[in-house]
Order: sequence, then structure tokens, then C-alpha cells
Amino acid sequence: MTTAAPPLAPSEFELFAEDAAGQPLPVYGRQLFSQVPTTFAPMEHIPVPANYALGPGDQLLIRAWGKIDLDTTVTVDRNGQIFVPKVGALSVAGLRYEQIESYVRSAIANLYKDFELNVTMGQLRSIQIFVLGSARQPGAYTVSSLSTLVNALFASGGPAATGSMRRIELRRGGLVVTEFDLYELLRNGDKSRDAQLLPGDVIYIPPVGPQVAIYGSVDEPGVYELKGETTVATALKNTGGLTNLAETDRVLLERIENHRRRRVDEFALDASGLQRELEDGDMLEIFPISPRFDDAVTLRGNVAQPGRFLWHEGMRISDLVPSRDSLITRRYWNLQNHLVSPLTAVGPQNQQSQPNSLLNATGTQNQQSQPYSLLNATGTRNQQNQPPFNTVGAQNQPGAPGTNLSSGGLWSPDSNVAAHPHLDVMTDLAQNTAEINWDYAAIERLDPRDLSTHVIAFNLGKALDDPASSDNLVLQPRDVVTIFSRADLPLPEDKHAAFVRISGEVNAPGVYRIKSRETLREAVQQAGGLTQDSYIYGTVLNRLSAQQIQQQQLDASIVQMKRDLTSRIANSQLSLTTTSQGNQSASEQLALEQNLINQMSSIRPTGRVVLGLNPRMRRLEDLPSFALEDGDTIVIPARLNTVQIVGEVYNPNAFRYDPRATMHQYLNAAGGPTRNADASHIYILRADGTIIPHDHGIWRVDIEKTTLSPGDAVVVPLKIKTPGTFWQNFAPVMTVIGQAATTGAVIGAYAP
Repeated sequence: MTTAAPPLAPSEFELFAEDAAGQPLPVYGRQLFSQVPTTFAPMEHIPVPANYALGPGDQLLIRAWGKIDLDTTVTVDRNGQIFVPKVGALSVAGLRYEQIESYVRSAIANLYKDFELNVTMGQLRSIQIFVLGSARQPGAYTVSSLSTLVNALFASGGPAATGSMRRIELRRGGLVVTEFDLYELLRNGDKSRDAQLLPGDVIYIPPVGPQVAIYGSVDEPGVYELKGETTVATALKNTGGLTNLAETDRVLLERIENHRRRRVDEFALDASGLQRELEDGDMLEIFPISPRFDDAVTLRGNVAQPGRFLWHEGMRISDLVPSRDSLITRRYWNLQNHLVSPLTAVGPQNQQSQPNSLLNATGTQNQQSQPYSLLNATGTRNQQNQPPFNTVGAQNQPGAPGTNLSSGGLWSPDSNVAAHPHLDVMTDLAQNTAEINWDYAAIERLDPRDLSTHVIAFNLGKALDDPASSDNLVLQPRDVVTIFSRADLPLPEDKHAAFVRISGEVNAPGVYRIKSRETLREAVQQAGGLTQDSYIYGTVLNRLSAQQIQQQQLDASIVQMKRDLTSRIANSQLSLTTTSQGNQSASEQLALEQNLINQMSSIRPTGRVVLGLNPRMRRLEDLPSFALEDGDTIVIPARLNTVQIVGEVYNPNAFRYDPRATMHQYLNAAGGPTRNADASHIYILRADGTIIPHDHGIWRVDIEKTTLSPGDAVVVPLKIKTPGTFWQNFAPVMTVIGQAATTGAVIGAYAP
């Protein structure tokens, strides 16, 4: 077993070298003794060499068969003898292992004939040796008789911090048997001067010899012990040699002269420099080569192959960037080569997703008509009071988001990304557009006089189009040319690549690049114009900047609602009693409101922009001249012929549009509000995204007399018995939810 050796206190020279190098320098060879044995186990189960000399304490295993039968284990006694039964005492001390079997055979043959014999070594004797001098753990050690000088060094922990690794002596009977150099073992694997130990041997570790420190661009920086006259070449060989970044034109040598002063010398590692002799206390620093390029220029930024290029006299920008193709990045081609975009490979939307159960007080979902379960307080559907007229179907199943059902007239793209893979297509296009800044590129140039960096701007487009242009600048060695893109420096709007997606009832749906300040009308015209089935009034325009603003408004309202709810929970004993029939208890009401707020937190606005359209609009010219932005998505649905009644009515459903019917008539067709409905907060969600609350305008016109348009929705919310501040805070939320819905037909999937 081994354990980590306790760290040795650094010597004075080690501290001196660390101070000069700015970092600790390991003592070469000391890593051999970083682990020391906790106990010393004699080597037993190893082959015994043929020249092993037997001595007192060794065991022999003797087996004979034939005219004599022997199976015995004998031990060499202090007199060097063994006793073999039926044979007698035999003197074996000093015999080599290779001689012992023939010796015993001869002794037995004097008494017996016709037998076979086998003699092997058993347990080997242990011997005592001494490790003295500058050893880490000096003292007497009991080791196997097969141990060598190197084995004993490891057993004792090796030299101390002040001990030599290059002149370790094995002394026997007052004479030096061998001198061992650990550097030869470490660097060359040479163990030829190792020697087997005998009882009473002394391993003497003298004080460390002259030392030098070598650091910098060498394979093994460290503190090295010198042995005899040592040249720079020999010392560098001990370090493993120079690294491939080492500079050979200049090395630094620090030397202590006559214990009086320090001086510095510089020289090259040429033939003369390599033959210079090192002295005790020298510090040799090998510098790395400079990262400077003397004959190259650097091209970086939005380019196909950024890197360094060979400079030549008279080199210009057009030589470095020979064509526009050299500005197309590898990333562009990698994205172009994708047969299926990883961003758009999304599966169909889960039709039982959580948003459809928003505001369901019991946490259950109406399985008969999922989108209509949003405001259903019990999660069940009343089958009585069927609509008296104009129903599309008793169990009309609205289409999945992103579909267009001609029978029901429901068109409802969800805000979820999974239902809008086209958003990722536009992201791909935006990311895959080079958008080089042709008006501005720059050269960074170092002024050799004051070492300041100058930035020289030039027009990239002119430099490439006209080699004689003054923008086609002459380059100098070590110039750094940077090509900028939209990601580096935002471009002006008129030079910025903007994309919009147009889908629905246009002749050529797709993603289009638009010019600065291009309008909705112009973009639809670019998409081939409107089809004969288009319903302009239901046009949806979703915008990223509007989405961010709506999200901020929604978050602020929900935070305020949470604060208000927390306050009322803390003071619930002061309000909300349960005295009337069918009303929920105060605790149930607070739990309902908590569930409402939690579910509203999952709403993500789409950024719909209300365009102020008119139901009578039919032609392309009727579309507003509304300026578009990058990332806008425009959807023009097919002509609708239904009106949706959702929420707390007895028969939430889609009803056939009747131009003469009022909201009150549609409500009656849906069976009227349930007893859980909040009739004071009924509102209309127009197909164009506008919301008409229950009482609106200066004169508070009753919306029950309002006529509806195709695609409109009447929303009857659940009665929530809360203070008036709840609805004040809920108003911005209702606006965002209304903007998130494409038509009234799918309001049930978004909000109360």
C-alpha cells in the first residue's frame, strides 16, 4: 500500500527560482517519490534469479520420488546448513540458486539410486540495510534479499529536498559498490548501475549538487541538478528539449557571480550558445516566439474564409477580397444545404393542450366541445334549451388551429410556435441572409511610431466594383481587415433585409422580402393579390414588436392581480360571505381566482395589430396603406359565415350569420346566459381583433342591440365575485387575449 508523501519544504534555491520565474518550478525527479509505501512487504512471489546466493533464512522445497520418497521444506540455518531427512546435513551457504538442485541430487545419489528430484526456493530471507545521508526518511530498513538499490530508495521515500538525485552511493564494507544517477533512469530508462543488496549495505544520499532553473518554452520546466561540467545543450536535453514555439535567437541567462552580485546575459541558441557551460544558481529562460506576422494580413468578419493571407508588395483590398462570393460564409451554405430545417420540423399541435382548459374552475375539460369549455364553471354541458334557429350544428367541432373549414367558417391560427412553423422559416431566412455592410468596412493598422492603433474606414462596395477607386486601399503587413454584417452593426432601414409571410386567401402565399416602408397593400399585391374568397375584415397582422409590448402589459396586469389576491387572502375574514343560494364560499372563490391567474400566466400574446378594417371591404385597394416591419405575418382568412357564442351560455356554439340578428338574438339562440354567467361583463370580439365591452362609448350604448359581422364572437365570462379592482386589472389582459385570437370563433381557446 502507498500513500501521498508529505510535501517537502522548498529549498532556498527553489524559492529563488519561483520568484524569478513567477511560478513554482518542480524539482526534476521528485515526482518519482510522490507516493511512499505505508508498509514494506518483502518480495516473495517473484522468480528467483539463477545467480541468487543462498544464505541463512532461505527456504528450500525438496521433493524426491522413486527409491526415496521426500517432500520437505528446509531452512538454511545460521551455519549455512540444511537438514534433509534420510540424507543428513548439507552445507549450502554461498551456493547459487542454479547450483542447488545438482548439489542436493549428488548428496542423495551417494545413498539412493533410481529417483527423481525437484528443488525450488520457498520463502526468501529478509536482510537489513541502512538509508543514510540527505534522505527523506533515513534509518534502518528490512527488505527482501532480492531487493536492489532502487527498490530501497522507493521504500525509504527517496532523497530529501537537500539530497542529491545524481550521486546516490551503495556502500559495502567501507567501499562504494556503485553510484546511481536517477536522471539516467528517468530520462533514458537506464538501470544498469542498480545493484542487488546484501545484509548491512548502506545507501548514502549526499547533499544536492549544483542546481540550475530552466523555464519558459521547454517541455519540462523545473529545477535541475548538474553533474560535472554541463553545457546548455545537455541541460536542455534533460528538460526534454525546446517546444515548437521556442525562440532560438534570444535566451536569457541570470547568474550569481562569486556570491556577490547578479548579472544578466543574452545569447542565441546557436552552436556557440549551446556549448556554454552552466553554473550553480543559473536561471535560464527560453522565450516563445512572437505571435506577430511580418508578411501577412488578417481578414475577419462576415467572410467565407477568415484568416491570415500572404502579403505582397502593392496588395489591395480587391486582392484580399477578390469577389463577392468570398464574403458568403460557410454557415450560410451549411444552412442552405439542410433539406429539413431543424427549426421547422415540429409535430402537429396537441389538440388537448392546456390553454383550452383556461378558466375551467373544476380543472376538468369539456370533451364534447373543447374550445367552449373555457368558461364552463362545472366542466359539463347543459343539453337543454337547444338553439331555436341558425345553428351550424348541435355539436359543431371547430377546426384545429391553422385550418380553414368552409362548413363552419372557422379559421384560427394559434400563437403557439408549433402551429406556426412559418415563423421559423422566416427566422431561417433572416439568419441566412448575409446582409453585408457594403458602405463600411475597416482596416486596423498599428502605428510603429507611437504603437497606437488606427482605424481606416472604406466603402467595401466601391472597392470591389471599381479597382481604381480610392476605397481600394493599399494594404500593409500586419493589417487587419474587418467585414461587418447586420449582426455587427445595425443597418439603416432602407438597407436592411426584411421578410414577411403572407398566407391564406392570396394567390401566391409565401415569404416575401419587402422594401423599407412597404405597405400591407403592396405586400399582398406582391403575393399575387386577393382570391375571390378572401375576407379582408378578418385579416390578421402579427408583429414581433407588438408582441413584446403586449407581453409587458400582460405581465404587469397579472402581477397586480396577484398582489391584490394575496392581500385579500390575508384579509379574507373581512369580505366575501356565502349567504345566497348557489354562490361559492369565500375560500372557493379565492381558489377559483388563483386558478384563473395561474392559467392566464401561460398566455403568450401573438402581437396582433388591429388594423381598423370594415366588414364591407372586398378589394385589394381597401387594404390600408399600413407600413410593415421585418418578421410580420399576414393571414387573410376565407369568407366566414358564422358567429361564435362562447362561455357561460347553455349552448355555446357557432351560429349561421344573419345580418339582421343582434347580439341579444344570438345569445337567445345559445340558450341565454347560465346562472354562473357575469352578464355585466359580456363583450364582443370582432373578427378584426377589436373588443367591444358591455358598456362602451360616451353614451354607454347597450351592446345587446349591436349587430354582428361574420367571424365575430360574443364572450360570456364566468361570474367572479371579486372587488372591482379585479376587472380593472383584467381589462389589459382581456385586450391582449383578444389580440391573440384571430377570430371570435376561437376566443374560447384563449380567454374569458
